[in-house]
Formats: sequence, structure tokens, C-alpha cells
Amino acid sequence: MSFLSDFFARKEQSVLGVDIGSSSLKVVQLRKEHGRAVLETYGELALGPYGGSEVGQATNLSAEQVTETLKDLLRETKVTTKSCGVSIPFARSLLILITLPYRKDPAEQKTIIELEARKYIPVPISEVQLDWFVVPRSDSAQAAGNDARETVDVLLVAVHNDELSLLQNIVAGVGLSASFYEIEIFSTIRAVVDEQVRPVMVLDVGAASTKTYVIEYGVVALSHAISVGSQDITRAISVSSNVSIARAEVLKKERGLSDGSTLGGSEFVFSRIFSEARRVLTQYETAHNKSITSIVLTGGGGVTKELAAYAKNIFSIDVHVADPFRKTEAPEFMRPVLEEIGPEFAVAVGLALRKLEEM
Repeated sequence: MSFLSDFFARKEQSVLGVDIGSSSLKVVQLRKEHGRAVLETYGELALGPYGGSEVGQATNLSAEQVTETLKDLLRETKVTTKSCGVSIPFARSLLILITLPYRKDPAEQKTIIELEARKYIPVPISEVQLDWFVVPRSDSAQAAGNDARETVDVLLVAVHNDELSLLQNIVAGVGLSASFYEIEIFSTIRAVVDEQVRPVMVLDVGAASTKTYVIEYGVVALSHAISVGSQDITRAISVSSNVSIARAEVLKKERGLSDGSTLGGSEFVFSRIFSEARRVLTQYETAHNKSITSIVLTGGGGVTKELAAYAKNIFSIDVHVADPFRKTEAPEFMRPVLEEIGPEFAVAVGLALRKLEEM
């Protein structure tokens, strides 16, 4: 558990990002000061021990168990605000990119999108919250001919009402007030992607799975889930090094790919993740005739020691580890710690940054 609340006296204008993940809960509290986001407190609690499993392992806790865990986290991090934004797990949402006829009239375009959405959402529209984003096209695409002008790319986003109700009950149970619920992918983009035009790939190595996103013009141009995650890396280290799951989790963060004793176990899992990610990257570049410029590593698996150096040997483009806390003001002596843990807090930071924008 880590927190910075003792370093700051002012609590006005504070906001909170609450990331409810499969293996842990994370919170980040920010305040705006002179146009900058100031970090007040942050923290994480693993859900595994609350569900009878190990730290770093994905769980399936009840809403009541998550509520009690979140209460513990808010108390231990000394959170002082109730105003928050909350994440929606990528696995419990639906994102689909489709191409539709373009209409100049916004009302007519809206009707076309809503009618087309029914073909892709496997439940009645009344059971989901539906949103969409029009994906910008490059100048070259716009000038390519009538086809480019007569169609529009739309990202459909749907979340089941039951999932929102579950999250709302958790938030109410801990006494917070959420003004929005956001799919984690969008929070991550806000926190770690700086490139506004050229395509960037984000590899979010979560506990149960790895999410692969291609971001272009700040919008999701492609999303893909890989059924291998950081818990598989931990298990592989445990087996190859003959240590407990708990010890393997520590080794992953402290030594990772820099230590030959842990390399054999984790390298096999990462090779599976990176092989699939490279396939997705190649597929996107071929289909769109454009190059992805860089890869950002984030999520719990992103804190694996020396991961970026290992990934650079796999991919032929720039690879770097996410540092979402770089977008916040914090005591200088905390920077090394914040850089190290940053990938795990990308969603929570992104949520808090959006909440600050509302003010």
C-alpha cells in the first residue's frame, strides 16, 4: 500500500479514479492546481486474498466482497473525496468497428447507426447502454475517391445494464458518487497515449488476458483480446523456479526478464502474447496500408522487469512502458516508485484525469 496524502494539505477540488479490475482494485486521487493535475493519494489492494487465492490472480468476487475490499482501500489510502469516475472491464463490454453509409444530416446518421447496431449486439438494445464514435479519416483517405466520402467508420460501444447496475451498487455501497462509468480502454488511452495522429498499439497485459488496441487519431481503430495474462506469467515463473505463487509475483516485478532463473518461465508466456500481438499488428498494417509507429506496454504485466528491452527484440518499432503518473505533479523523490508501478495504474489515472476535465 502506498499513499501521498500526508504531503498535501489542500483537499478542495479533489477527484478520484476507481479501477475495479479482475485481480485488484486501484484508486488515484488528483486535484487541479494552476492547470496541473496534482497527485494526492493512490493505492492498490489485491482481490485474490479476499477470494481465497493468491495476489495477482484473477478472481470472481461478489459485489458485496468487492464493496468491502474497496472500503478497506479507501480507508488505507486516506481518500478525502467522494467525487469519482469508475472503470468498466473491457471483457464486460462490446466494441465493434463497422463501416456505414455517410449522411450529412446528424439525425439521419444517428438513425442508421442505431439500426445497424442491432445486427451486432446479441441482446435487445433496451438491455444495453449504447454509444458510438465516428473514426476520423486521414486526408489521403478523404481524397481517395467517392467510396471514402460515401462511407464512415463507426466504433460501436455497448455495455449491459446489469454490469452498470453492479458497479453502481458497489459505488453506492462505499459512499462514493460517480458521474460516469468508462470502459477501461478509453481511460488507458487518456493516460498513456500521446500520439494524436499516427497509429499506436497499446498492449494491456491484465491478470486474466491481454488487451491489444490500435489507436489512431485518439480513437480505437482495432481491439483484440489474447487469452493469456500476467497471472499466467506468474504461474510460469512459479513452476520454472519452484517457488510459491506469492514469491513468483514478487520475482516478476523485482527481477523479471533480467534474471535467468525466471526468464525461462516468463519468456514462453510473453512469446505467446507478443506473437499474437505481432499478428494483429501485421494484419492492421496490411489492411490499412499504414505503419504502427510505437507500442505502449501497460497493465499488471507491464511492471515485469526489463519487459520493454525484451519486447524491442521482438518488434521492429519503438516499445516503451507506460508512465501515466508523468501527467501528474508529485514529489520528485516519489518519481522512481511512480514510474515503476505506473503501468498498473493507467486506468485509474485516466479516470481521474477525465474527472478533472469535468470541473
